Amino acid sequence: MPAPLRLGLLGCGDIAARRTLPALLRTPGLELAATAARDPARAAAFADRFGGTPAPSYEDLLGRADVDAVYLCLPTMHHAAWAERALRAGKHVLVEKPLATCGADAETLYGLARERGLVLLENFMFLHHGTQRRVAGLLADGVLGEVRAVSAAFTIPPRPPGDTRYDPRTGGGALLDSGVYPLRAALRFLGSGLTVAGAVLRTDEEHGVDVSGAVLLAAPEGAVAQLRFGMEHHYRSWYEIQGSAGTLSVDHVYTTAPDHEPVVRLATGTGQTEIRVPAEDHFAAVLRFFAASVRAPDAQRPGLPLLGEESRRQAGLLDEIRAAAVRVSR
Repeated sequence: MPAPLRLGLLGCGDIAARRTLPALLRTPGLELAATAARDPARAAAFADRFGGTPAPSYEDLLGRADVDAVYLCLPTMHHAAWAERALRAGKHVLVEKPLATCGADAETLYGLARERGLVLLENFMFLHHGTQRRVAGLLADGVLGEVRAVSAAFTIPPRPPGDTRYDPRTGGGALLDSGVYPLRAALRFLGSGLTVAGAVLRTDEEHGVDVSGAVLLAAPEGAVAQLRFGMEHHYRSWYEIQGSAGTLSVDHVYTTAPDHEPVVRLATGTGQTEIRVPAEDHFAAVLRFFAASVRAPDAQRPGLPLLGEESRRQAGLLDEIRAAAVRVSR
C-alpha cells in the first residue's frame, strides 16, 4: 500500500474546519502533516483536532520535508501569492477558489506548475460531485440536442459585519466569492471560448467591493450564458442548461450537503423526468481526485487537463468582466 499523501494546511479558514479537514480524516491515503496560521494558537488548535503538528509560520510549513502537498485556505486575495510560493517550494497545491483574481497570475501559476511537474488544482468541489458526472453523461448522449443557453446563479444573504468578503484587501467582493461558481459552470458547459457581452457590478461604497452582479457571455457558435451572483439576496445555488431538444436544471448544486440527494430535472418534448443522484461528499471527492493526480500525474483522468484550461480562462474572464461592467453604487 502506498504511503499516504502528507498535506500541510496553509491558513486555518472556516471552510477547512467545517468541511475539508473532516472529509480528509475520512479519506484513505491522505493525512494532515502540519498546520500554519497567522495565529499560532489557531494552528495548534487545528492540529489538536485534525492531526499533524503546528508550524510557527507559513514559510516554515513550506520548508518541511514531511509535507508533500499544500491545501491553501487563505483569504481570496492571498491565494495567488502563496500558491506561487508553495510551487516554488516544490509542493503540489490544492487551493480554494478562486486560484487567481486576474489572468496574468493564473498563467504564471500554471506555467510554474508545468515547469516543475507539480499538480495545481483549484478547489471547485461541485465539479467532482456525481451530479456533474450525471449531467455530463446526459450532454454526451445528446439528450438536450445542441446546447443553446446556460443560466446560473449563486446568491447568498448579507454576511455579518467584519466578514472578509467585504474587505477589498482580503476577500475582494461577490464576483470573486460567489460569481466564480456560475462562471465556472458556464465554462464547463459552453467551453473556454466564451467572451463577455455585458456585465453589471453593484458596489457597496462603504466597503469598496462589489456585492452583486450579472454577466452575459457569448460562445463562438452563438450560445449564451446568463449569470447572477451576490451577497445581498435570498439564497440560490442553481444552473439550467437549455438545448435544442430539452432543458435540465439542478438546485443546491454548488454547496451540496453530503447527505443531500440532488435532483436533475429534465424536460424533453412534453415530458418531464426527475433523475435522483446519490448523496456524496464532494469535499472527499475532490481530495481523492487531488491525491490520485499527485500519485499518477500522467494518468488519463477525465477532467484533469480541462480543469487547468478552465481555471486560466476563468481568471481571464474576471479581467474582462471588470473592464466591461456597468457599475452601480448602493
